[in-house]
Amino acid sequence: MILDRYFARRFIQSFLIIGGIFLTLMILIDLIEQVRRFDGTGLSFGQLLQLTLLNTPAAISEMLPLLMILATIALFVGLARSSELVVTRAIGRSGIRALLAPVLLALTIGTLAVALLNPIAAATSEEFQRLSDGYRNQGSSALSISREGLWLRQGSANGQSVIHATGTVNGDRFALKDVTITTFAPDGKPNQQISAQQADLEDGFWTLHQAKIWPIQDDLNPEANSSTHEVLNLPTTLTRDRILDTLGQQDSVSVYDLPQLIRDLEEAGFSTKQYEVWLQVQLARPLFLVSMVLIGAAFTMRHVRFGGTGVAVLTAVLLGFGIYFIRNFAQILGENGQLPILVAAWAPPFAGILLSLGLLLHAEDG
Repeated sequence: MILDRYFARRFIQSFLIIGGIFLTLMILIDLIEQVRRFDGTGLSFGQLLQLTLLNTPAAISEMLPLLMILATIALFVGLARSSELVVTRAIGRSGIRALLAPVLLALTIGTLAVALLNPIAAATSEEFQRLSDGYRNQGSSALSISREGLWLRQGSANGQSVIHATGTVNGDRFALKDVTITTFAPDGKPNQQISAQQADLEDGFWTLHQAKIWPIQDDLNPEANSSTHEVLNLPTTLTRDRILDTLGQQDSVSVYDLPQLIRDLEEAGFSTKQYEVWLQVQLARPLFLVSMVLIGAAFTMRHVRFGGTGVAVLTAVLLGFGIYFIRNFAQILGENGQLPILVAAWAPPFAGILLSLGLLLHAEDG
């Protein structure tokens, strides 16, 4: 246990040091990107820094696999250079047994990433999207899916509009059915309500079919002053890409909220494969981090007198990137329905673990 605690402490030290370096570089790069992105909008440095910090949790979550493999490489290269791995084997402890502490830490960090970091990253990503959308478009837009149907909010200098629909006619074309639109003046007071059988999102406007408009004003009878239209064009700041981007940002949804969101999307007529695959990928994250640790160890648990340490480190990093690419590729195939969801999410971590274990067993036992 003393030796395991020693390896665990060395691993955590490497993980924190490398993580701190990458985090600092990432914040500086992202801050420059926010300055470029919002150039000409008049945002202060404090607002730009706020946007950068809101991006930080999601960036940390994304670079965890890289941190894992680099921390493992730093740990075992350091142990090899100080001949501590030789001493460990000399006292009868196998190299694979020495991996117990890093693997358990990887499982712990992966579990915490799913249970704690994922909800934090989802909340900050959603807030980042809300603020950046407001800074760029003079108003905010939002999309929400619930059991009552689909809710949209669009904003402009003329005020806000809230759109409710019971479902979609065609998700690819983004046509809504049984639509109710309530428009608000800049002071926040409602000024009219529109009901339509169907609303098609075109370039810069909604095309409403079988629409009826009720004005909402003081001392005015809405029904007596209502009007009907076979086809009505209503200007909008929303676009199909913006709505689908908002809907498709699965990383802005907490893993705890994903099951309910999947059920709501199914009832609204949207495809849920993207969210189902993302949920399984998040649940498989601890095993994926373990595979990164094992891959890093498979190429660096060797004595430095054998030479080729640089090549071994480079090979480990490239193989880690390869497994990461395969996982992302399998995720895309799962979202497109070309792979079963469980295979797309769980096969890459298991493949990385089995591959690295095969290399370790070959190196240790021949």
